[in-house]
Amino acid sequence: MKFRPCIDIHNGVVKQIVGGSLKGDGDIADENFVSAHDSAWFARMFKKDGIEGAHVVLLNSKDSKFYHASREEALKAIKAYPGGLQVGGGVNAMNAPSYIEAGASHVIVTSYVFKDGEILFDNLKALRYAVGADHVVLDLSARTLNGDYYVVTDRWQKFTNVRVTPAVFEHLSEYCDEFLIHGVDVEGMRHGIDEKLIRILGDATKSIQKPITYAGGINTFKDIEQLEFLTDSRINFTVGSGLDLYGGNIPYRELVKLYK
Repeated sequence: MKFRPCIDIHNGVVKQIVGGSLKGDGDIADENFVSAHDSAWFARMFKKDGIEGAHVVLLNSKDSKFYHASREEALKAIKAYPGGLQVGGGVNAMNAPSYIEAGASHVIVTSYVFKDGEILFDNLKALRYAVGADHVVLDLSARTLNGDYYVVTDRWQKFTNVRVTPAVFEHLSEYCDEFLIHGVDVEGMRHGIDEKLIRILGDATKSIQKPITYAGGINTFKDIEQLEFLTDSRINFTVGSGLDLYGGNIPYRELVKLYK
C-alpha cells in the first residue's frame, strides 16, 4: 500500500476542488484550496522524496479557454520529474504519445474510452497501440446511482452504463498498467472515505495483478487505517484536500515516511 500524491490543475493553477462541482467546460468549480506554488514545485518535491506514481490531472475540458494554460502547467510538472508522474485530462490516442515523450510515465484516460455510456474498445485498442498498455492508467472514477457505482465521464458529470464491479477490472486489465478510481461522491468533501466503493476495489485486487489507486475523502490517518483494513493493504491511495500541502490536516512528511 503506497501513497500516491496528486497535482490537480484548474484554470492553469494548482488547486483542490470539491468533486463533481465542475460546471460548463470545467471553468467553474467549488474550491477547497488554491496553491501559491506552480506544478513544477510539487513535482520537484515528489522527485526529491522518491515518490512515484503521482497523478497530474487537467480539470478543464479541451474546449475551455483555460485548457492551454492547464496543459502547459501539466507539462511543466512532467518535465520537472521525468518518469515519475502520470498525466490525465483530455487524453486520447492522438495526444497520448506527446505526454509520454515529454516525460510522463503513464497517461490517465476516462472520457476517451467511456463515451456515450459505453466502453469504446476501438479507442482502447488505439490507445494501447499508440503508447503501449504499460503506459496506460484507466480511470474508473465512480458515482452512485440507485445503489450501485457507475463510471462517470466529462469532469464527472455524465454517467455511463458501466457498473463498477470486480469483473470490469478483469475485463479491462489487458489494456492498461494500472487503475485509478476517484470516489466522486466524497471527493474533496473531507468527510471520510467511501467504504462501499473501497470494498469493491479490494475484491477486484483478488483477481487482477494491476495496481489500483483510490482517491476521495481521505482526511485523517484513521481513514487511511480503515482503507488498509478494508483491502488488506492491497490498494494505493491519494490524499488531496486532506493533505497539509493543500490546506488539510494530514502531514505530507508522515505519509512519505510511512507509505513511500
